[in-house]
Amino acid sequence: MAHAVTDDERAPDRVVIVDDPGPRSWRKAFADLGSGWTQRPLWGYLGWQDIKQRYRRSVLGPLWISISMAVIATAMGILYGALFGEDIATFLPYVATGLLIWNFVQGCILEGSEVFIANEGLIKFLPAPLSLHVYRLVWRQTLFFLHNVIIWVILMVVFPHPLSWTLLLAIPAFALLVLNGAWISILSGILATRFRDIPPIIASLTQLVFFMTPIVWQYDTLLKNPHVAERARIAEINPVMHFVEILRQPMLGQPIVWHHWIVVGAISVVGCATALVALRNYRSRVAYWV
Repeated sequence: MAHAVTDDERAPDRVVIVDDPGPRSWRKAFADLGSGWTQRPLWGYLGWQDIKQRYRRSVLGPLWISISMAVIATAMGILYGALFGEDIATFLPYVATGLLIWNFVQGCILEGSEVFIANEGLIKFLPAPLSLHVYRLVWRQTLFFLHNVIIWVILMVVFPHPLSWTLLLAIPAFALLVLNGAWISILSGILATRFRDIPPIIASLTQLVFFMTPIVWQYDTLLKNPHVAERARIAEINPVMHFVEILRQPMLGQPIVWHHWIVVGAISVVGCATALVALRNYRSRVAYWV
């Protein structure tokens, strides 16, 4: 005899298990980086607008970036060249190229420590990946760098240097600077949102690092002096020195010292790994900290 099946006798619905990795996961950390990269039109436009807004209503506009750089480099090159008894034809391009690279490094360090604090409103009310703000910052600093490269071109015309195929090494060298600028911004940005004393501390240390880096003084000259050669090697403890040298040497046609590249490569690996760990563990908390 047929038996009607009631609702109570039916099999229970199948339970659907949602695979949610949670706020702390490598998947979400890499997804944040990938999602931010796919939004290149957005952060590319915002980075360019940052520069335009800074020089809005100015007659020369962004050209002031190159003009201010040229004035500082010329003044410092002439002054320190006279103090150290250096040939202006070689020392001025040396100082200008060092300042060109230093401005990029300094911009990533100083602005990186406030990258999330400065974008508090966007982070709280715009559902965008955190990496978008980092990409925007690094892109803005890259535009500043490209503006200032004009000074280097002019100096190479006025004071010719023996450039060779090694000039091509400037491309991977700058790529390494961009990569390290990104992980520094992520790491210091996360730390600064939690501990607001970090940005002024970083600003103070950055000023100290400038004088410890061979920008207005020549490291090779000190090595040739037997009285200070051993003590001069202490300068290699400064990691910024290696970043400056891997880019300045090909741009000035100098012999390539490969141990600088090895040091930069090691710092890049360790730094990226540390930044990824910080992004994995604290990415979801930044919105509450800012």
